[in-house]
Amino acid sequence: MSKTTRATQALDRAHVVHEVVSYEYDPDAPSIGLQAAQAIGEHPRRVLKTLMAEVDGKAVCAVVPSDREVSMKKLAAVFGGKAAHMMKPADAERLTGFHVGGISPFGQKRTVPTVVEESALAEERVYMNGGQRGLQVRLAPADAVAALGARVASIVA
Repeated sequence: MSKTTRATQALDRAHVVHEVVSYEYDPDAPSIGLQAAQAIGEHPRRVLKTLMAEVDGKAVCAVVPSDREVSMKKLAAVFGGKAAHMMKPADAERLTGFHVGGISPFGQKRTVPTVVEESALAEERVYMNGGQRGLQVRLAPADAVAALGARVASIVA
């Protein structure tokens, strides 16, 4: 498994201090984020999942703790929209250039507006997908927000 991906390269270009962590990816896990947390031995609130969605037909990225669910109503409100829904996996893969299970908010083919769940900023370090299945990056949440130009808001149900 390569530890260099478009996501890690984007972090390097942004001079974001991060650590790459590999783990055994289970394609049959009912929750990719929870499985990643268990595999690396971290609490699920520190392992963030990347969700691709649409607000009023426009692509957005939401980053939330793996043990929480995004509120579509709150997500829509953050971006000034009326309605939000999850993006179809094939559309998310085409837009980001990453495979489901390996979608990172960093280094996506097309940059889209991103929001990070505010509770993640209470953690000293968090894990986010590193751009391929079985790869996480560990970094300060404030550094991730800065590198992504992301908004911070309460978006969990």
